[in-house]
Amino acid sequence: MQESHNEQTLLAFKHLLDIMDQLRELCPWDKEQTNATLRTLTIEETYELADAIIHNDAQMIKKELGDLLLHIVFYAKIGSETGEFNLTNVIEALNEKLIYRHPHIFGEVAVKDAKEVEENWERLKLKEKGGNKTVLEGVPESLPAMIKAYRIQDKARGVGFDWEHKEQVWDKVTEELEELKIEVKKADQDKMEAEFGDLLFSIINTARLYGINPENALERTNRKFISRFNYLEERTIKIGRDLKQMTLSEMDVFWNEAKELEKNS
Repeated sequence: MQESHNEQTLLAFKHLLDIMDQLRELCPWDKEQTNATLRTLTIEETYELADAIIHNDAQMIKKELGDLLLHIVFYAKIGSETGEFNLTNVIEALNEKLIYRHPHIFGEVAVKDAKEVEENWERLKLKEKGGNKTVLEGVPESLPAMIKAYRIQDKARGVGFDWEHKEQVWDKVTEELEELKIEVKKADQDKMEAEFGDLLFSIINTARLYGINPENALERTNRKFISRFNYLEERTIKIGRDLKQMTLSEMDVFWNEAKELEKNS
C-alpha cells in the first residue's frame, strides 16, 4: 500500500515538473519571473500557510502547501536555466543533510530525548562544509523581530548558553522592567526604546524556557482582542451609538459581555 502511494506521489510530482516546464516556456508571466520577483510572493504564501495552520483548516493547509511547493519548483527551474543548480541537486543536498544531522537514526549516536537531538543538530551545523561558521549565522536577518529573538535564544541554548534553572529568568525580567521605568521617568525616547527592547527580549526568553511559543501566544491574544472589539463595535451600532462619543466605562459594559460570551462558548 505504501509503495503504491509513493508511486502515485512520484507520478503527480513528475506531472508538476512537466507543467512547470511548459509554463516557463509558453506563459508570458511565468517566463518573466526571477528569484527577485518571486521572493515577496513566496513570503506571502508562507504567511497564508501560517494562517491556515492557525485556523487548523486542513483543506487550506493542503492548498497553501501546494502553492509553496510550486514556488520551490519554480526556483529550482530558474536555477537549472542558469546552470547553477537543479531540483535533483536540491533534493540530494537535503537528503544528505538530513542523514548527517540525524546520526542517532542513521549512525551510532545515542540520544535520550528531543533536547539532545536539537543540541546535536546545532553542533553538526557548525561542522558542515559550507555551513554556518558561527552559531547565530543561520538566523535570517529578515525574520520578524519576535521570531528572530526566539531563534537567537534557542540557538544559543543549543550550545549550552542558557540559564542553569529557568526560574532565574524572572529576576532578569524584573531587572529589565525596573531599568525601563527609570528611562520612562527621564522621558528619554531613545533609551526607553532600548530598554523596552531588552524587556521584550527577556519576556520572549521566559516564554522559551517555559515551553511557550511567544508568536503563537501573542497571536491568540490578538485574535481574542479582535473578537471582543468587533463585538463591542457591533453592539454600539445596534443601539445607534458612536464609539468616539462613548466613555470607556460604557464601552467596558459591552467588552465584558464579549468576555462572558467567550467563557460560555
